[in-house]
Amino acid sequence: MVKPRDIWQTLYPYGVFRTGKDVYLTFDDGPIPEVTPKVLAILDKYGIKATFFMVGENIDKHPEVFAQVLAAGHSIGNHTYNHLKGWKTSFDEYMGNVEKWEEAVSRNMPHGYHTPVLNRFRPPYGKATFRQRRALHKRGYRLIYWDILTRDYDASVTPKAMLQLIQRETRPGSIINFHDSLKSNERMLEVLPQAIEWLQAQGYTLRTLNS
Repeated sequence: MVKPRDIWQTLYPYGVFRTGKDVYLTFDDGPIPEVTPKVLAILDKYGIKATFFMVGENIDKHPEVFAQVLAAGHSIGNHTYNHLKGWKTSFDEYMGNVEKWEEAVSRNMPHGYHTPVLNRFRPPYGKATFRQRRALHKRGYRLIYWDILTRDYDASVTPKAMLQLIQRETRPGSIINFHDSLKSNERMLEVLPQAIEWLQAQGYTLRTLNS
């Protein structure tokens, strides 16, 4: 699902695939010390903010990196505690894992920070059952998907191909999916500055998914 057609919005009534007129950079699966700080440095260089859909287990393992993301003014979102695939997980286990993520955020919130509004959720792999999605919606979450999946985690996809995809498919409201993970590391870090420069040259404003 690289670029969902409008029909996806009908098939996933609780999902957001595009929104507004700006463009939104999102990063899944962190925070990790090997990659996330490098992403933060690139974003800071260009003066933009992004949204990080974090795995709760990584927040517990790397609270200092979690704190760096918050200190830099970026938004965060729930990506479950253990990166669960909803289609293969029972309802109770899945929702319990969502709550476990919330607990990890509260437990690791840096001193002096107030818990941010945690109303963004991205299902790992983009896969959650209708019952899970409806329950998340009732819990107050916006289910954020994407309309551009860079596939930076796939070693067969080159940075050049990722950039061409972004250049070809970006439109107002696009949500671009990157990963601050070991799988995507070098390819993502190579294409990210190029993508930002191109997007800014096209006149796009890059923002966080705040509400």
